[in-house]
Amino acid sequence: MTGWSDNTSAVTGRLGDSPLRPDGAAKVTGAFPYASDLRADGMLWGATLRSPHPHARITRLDTAAARALPGVYAVLTRADVPGLNRHGLEHPDQPVLAEDIVRCEGEPIAIVAAADPALARRALSAIEIDYTPLEPLLDPWRAAFDPAAPRVWPAGNIVRHVPIRRGDPAAARARAEVVVRGDYEVGMQDQAFLGPEAGLAIPDGAGGVTLHVASQWIHLDRRQLCRILALPADRVRVALAGVGGAFGGREDLSVHAHACLLALRTGRPVKMVYDREESFHAHVHRHPARLRYEHGALRDGTLLYVRAQVVLDGGAYTSCSPEVAFNAAVFGAGPYDVPAVHLDAYAVYTHNPVCGAMRGFGAVQVAVAYEAQMDRLAARLGADPVTFRQRHALRRGSHSATGQLIDAPAPVAELLQRVRDLPLPSAPGPGELPGGALGSTRGEGVRRGVGYAVGFKNVAFGEGADDYSIARIRLHRNDLHAAPEATVYTAAAEVGQGLVTVLGQIVRAELGVGRVRLAPADTDLGEAGSTSASRQTYMTGGAVRAACDTLRESLFELARRHAPTARGELRLRDGAVVDATGRTLVSVAELLPGNGIEAEAEYHHRRTGPLDPVTGQGDVTVQFAFCAHRAVVDVDTELGIVKVVALDAAQDVGRALNPDAVTGQIQGGALQGMGLAVMEELIVENGKLRNPSFTDYLIPTALDAPSMRVEVLELADPHAPYGLRGVGEPPTVSATPAVAAAVRAATGRPVTRVPIRPDDVIEFETRCAGIEADAVPAPGRAVPQRVEQHDRG
Repeated sequence: MTGWSDNTSAVTGRLGDSPLRPDGAAKVTGAFPYASDLRADGMLWGATLRSPHPHARITRLDTAAARALPGVYAVLTRADVPGLNRHGLEHPDQPVLAEDIVRCEGEPIAIVAAADPALARRALSAIEIDYTPLEPLLDPWRAAFDPAAPRVWPAGNIVRHVPIRRGDPAAARARAEVVVRGDYEVGMQDQAFLGPEAGLAIPDGAGGVTLHVASQWIHLDRRQLCRILALPADRVRVALAGVGGAFGGREDLSVHAHACLLALRTGRPVKMVYDREESFHAHVHRHPARLRYEHGALRDGTLLYVRAQVVLDGGAYTSCSPEVAFNAAVFGAGPYDVPAVHLDAYAVYTHNPVCGAMRGFGAVQVAVAYEAQMDRLAARLGADPVTFRQRHALRRGSHSATGQLIDAPAPVAELLQRVRDLPLPSAPGPGELPGGALGSTRGEGVRRGVGYAVGFKNVAFGEGADDYSIARIRLHRNDLHAAPEATVYTAAAEVGQGLVTVLGQIVRAELGVGRVRLAPADTDLGEAGSTSASRQTYMTGGAVRAACDTLRESLFELARRHAPTARGELRLRDGAVVDATGRTLVSVAELLPGNGIEAEAEYHHRRTGPLDPVTGQGDVTVQFAFCAHRAVVDVDTELGIVKVVALDAAQDVGRALNPDAVTGQIQGGALQGMGLAVMEELIVENGKLRNPSFTDYLIPTALDAPSMRVEVLELADPHAPYGLRGVGEPPTVSATPAVAAAVRAATGRPVTRVPIRPDDVIEFETRCAGIEADAVPAPGRAVPQRVEQHDRG
């Protein structure tokens, strides 16, 4: 098996630097092999037969013709799964291979292994299968509230209901002098990673298997595989292959079990790679949502209460819908100090495509609604939308909607001020109007709008989870360079976020070594948890720092033996151990034994607890991370074209361990949020995906990317390693509602759903779509050859 090793180049730089990525050159030049590039001698190719129906009964399945094809080595169905024919992150309910009922389009039915990909596809077409279509349940609101709705599962259609009850909403409602209500909708977004699902399974000849796969959590992959393959953990090894993007879409199993089953059956390596259409059908997506919100306030602008119903469509299987519903509930009132909250979040089963983890994880959907409500409430009160937010912003000492004390900096008001104070972009020049170089407009119907939004999200796993990460470091001599070198061993998945750089920076800062290498990740190493919830720098970074602490003490003990006259506290300086007087005692290279020294550490974050099942109160969050955005858009109200001109951000990162990587994460997250606002949506009709390709599923390109200035605050969290905060997800939370707010400001249209469609902004008689017309801001005046700016939120 060929593959790129993380050991090929060393990590440079210390904390606060922005060193080059050790895998950067290989990725830029094309030398980096992703999972889809792996090869092995004697390799076969696997392929999967999938259901074309969202709900059907399998009445006949005949694989004889496929098995008879020369060059076909295996055709497997559910009867060939030796262990549990189910997988799932926390609730194993998704069939590895379908049984008598299929519950969503794309459900796997059978798998084949053949000598080449074309023959594998031919074998799939030779499988004879008959279905009896069944009535699908497709409406998530009905799934949540209609007792007469068909049941996806016998136990019912509700995956999880999370209530939040704080204060006395009924009394607050009775006092309210201004009330705004709105119905909102968020479409189904895809992670749209560029590297398709791929894996290579290699049998060991003794009944075990090694799987090389692109993943976000290889230890959880192995736990699921052991149940499916009916093998103990020491017979299943999972190695992290090159990951071409993730964003949550690689938490669930894809090729994993199928490749291993085929490899164990044939006794030969089996590679599986999805094409783009199959990838869209095979991985989870962002939960589409329907949201009903009501906010009440006094005429002096005092916010009194929030009432909301949130329904998340999880599709046919559980995946991580319970946790997404939890996040939607916990963050559903926004980063505001609200005295009374009555909120219900539901994740439901339908026969639509399965939804699960995606960047922002439930916090994105509710932000679209609560930020629209804050703008509308400010408009009704005649208040400035930024000042209104700042007045009610969470701050240190506030309590969240779950009653949790905010005991670390919460600079919501400052973040909003930072983005507000940034210079606004100038009027567009030739070719810069919506429609670009095509010259589709001269600006007659173009209006500019400015909108603001702020969002927040959790970092790491909460709700009482004992989240942890293990890291091991070996300090040894590099004979070629005659200097000490460190190797970091961790199973944490590098999915493009920069962990391969920051862990090396931590080691260099803590131990002062010149060279740090990262060993390849596999399940022979200690558990590192998922690369999700913006947790890896916090958790695995914490474990690496703790291991460095142990190694440093080991070095000092060796130094005291070498120099018994050492005085006072010892320190590391310039590759040597010095005492309290500054005297150099011995170089680190001299101290190290021939085989080096090692230390392993296990890092746990501070404890959280569960939500009260009735009130939704509890200290459930490890860390809150905040981000604010200001969006500037030009909207052609005649053609329905939206161009995002600027999407500026301010985010508190606690401490920027790698400033360039931090800025890149904020800009990347913002662009993904912008995509949801104006173009990204998987269209589902009658339970079937209608646009499973990058021809029809649109994502922002370099031509769509706006100006993106970033203000980074570094207000240390006293509970976190180095005071840092997770960075990658909060920008996605606030970017989407900021763009929507700017479009509302430009057009005066209500914009109650994302992504925004042309008919949402084209000028014709106002359609309120479940929202009061008197709360819609008046549109800006069109100015030919020029775009007027309207800062209306």
